[in-house]
Amino acid sequence: MKESILDVLLYLFEHYFAGEDLAVSDVLQAHDTPLMGELVKAGFSPAEIGKAFDWLDGLSRRRPASDAPRGVGPVRVFHAAELERLDVAARGFLLALEQHGVLDAGQRELVLDRALALDQDEIDLDDLKWVVLMVLFDQPGSEAAYAWMETQIFADDPEPLH
Repeated sequence: MKESILDVLLYLFEHYFAGEDLAVSDVLQAHDTPLMGELVKAGFSPAEIGKAFDWLDGLSRRRPASDAPRGVGPVRVFHAAELERLDVAARGFLLALEQHGVLDAGQRELVLDRALALDQDEIDLDDLKWVVLMVLFDQPGSEAAYAWMETQIFADDPEPLH
């Protein structure tokens, strides 16, 4: 059985969000329908499915203000618990995204919240990229940032941050 919240989220993202006009709230409403059975049939445990839906619920409830300035402000200092779980590459990438205006401070905090909510001992750069993509997917007005982030994940040769 697949036993990771991130695995369930990636399955949902690839099968329900990507290429569809579904919002996170649409999938959350489908939680008690055949979707649950499909996820179990795909090999996920009900416990991990429940945690993934809780993760999505946390994402849909926390939307930072979209009028926050991008790329400006104080430097984010990571808490010891964040330093312990986010590897150096993931932390550096997150800060670079904010400095280059891909994420604003509120979105950065939402990414950190959702990354730590994955309940993994370590979150590496690849895991963090998926979290960023899912957060941007759910943020109105972040279509360009989402499209750029998509190239970071799916392109053979990702674009550098400028």
